[in-house]
Amino acid sequence: MGLNDTPSGERLRISFFGKRNSGKSSLVNAITNQEISVVSDTLGTTTDPVNKAMELLPLGPVLITDTPGFDDTGVLGELRVKRTKQILNKTDIAILVTDATRDMDSLELELIQIFKDKMIPFVVVKNKMDLANVDFNDNADALKTFDDAPVVFTSALNKTNIHELKETIGHLVPDTENKIRLIGDIIEKEQTVVLVIPIDESAPKGRLILPQQQAIRDILEAGAFAVTTRETELASLLTKMNPKPDLVVTDSQAFALVNSVTPEDIPLTSFSILMARYKGFLETSVKGARAIDTLQDGDKVLISEGCTHHRQCGDIGTVKLPKWLKERTGKELQITATSGADFPENLEDYKLIIHCGGCMLSSRELVYRMKCALDAGVPFTNYGIAIAYMKGILDRAIAPLNIED
Repeated sequence: MGLNDTPSGERLRISFFGKRNSGKSSLVNAITNQEISVVSDTLGTTTDPVNKAMELLPLGPVLITDTPGFDDTGVLGELRVKRTKQILNKTDIAILVTDATRDMDSLELELIQIFKDKMIPFVVVKNKMDLANVDFNDNADALKTFDDAPVVFTSALNKTNIHELKETIGHLVPDTENKIRLIGDIIEKEQTVVLVIPIDESAPKGRLILPQQQAIRDILEAGAFAVTTRETELASLLTKMNPKPDLVVTDSQAFALVNSVTPEDIPLTSFSILMARYKGFLETSVKGARAIDTLQDGDKVLISEGCTHHRQCGDIGTVKLPKWLKERTGKELQITATSGADFPENLEDYKLIIHCGGCMLSSRELVYRMKCALDAGVPFTNYGIAIAYMKGILDRAIAPLNIED
């Protein structure tokens, strides 16, 4: 896998915010050393968020996002500002680009407050220093008034202090030394993990889906053994394995069959449940799944996926989950399905939200969606946990993860 093949959900997202013509696009181009964004003296040249996946030392794989001006006007301008606010929910590090030839105004201070409210580490950049008749160092000392947020003085035009800005951003990267792994921290060296991977109409041709790839890689990094099989061959495989495997991980859609053929003394879970733990919303999802049995006729249920793909005839979000919900509850439910960035702002009308594992979303965005649901008083769960609950095997499926139910 090349550097630019790192999944977007695993990349650190660095987003540039500010008013129109503050030099955001020029600064993005200077940092990436590429013409990523169109630069012009005309206000509002950047009309939509512009993304660039790249390797940015010393940070590693990142996703750079240039956003429209936060002061855009008119109907289209309001939509652009709305999209800019949506980017904030995905942002790991925010860069506020200001014009060094003037003082910061209320809109820029509003952005700083949003960063703080959302607990996003941020850097204040005083750009266009080539036009300001002031000394860099004197101003650096004078501007440390925003909760000790770093302040960097740059000239995107002259490439001044671009290296210093990169170094400053690098020091804001969260410490990931003790970060939860997808599976590597719940297995031991030389243990054997069986991965059950259905190959059906919903499986991508010629490749594995992302959580399956990530699980294999994480198992290998742990010095353990990854054995893969389809659900149709699992029973035969288990009879041939001596000693027995230490863990079985299945695609959630095959949970019922895999549970029936996997002996009780072999721990069992799913890719989706592992992903919920990895992304930071496992406990909430376990509690949310129990709300399935409280649903009544006419209740609205949101089924949301983080990625966009062509819907197949047996699609899990629009076909299988609604079918299993009806079988479990016996109720006529109103199902809404969304994908990608299309996550509703108003959630209060829903009685339950079932989200995918979120392999294509950052942990920050998934946790944000979860918090939006909880703020609205709506139970929040995920595909694998909901399926395990409806199939009556949730306790078994979360047992290998050692969480408090």
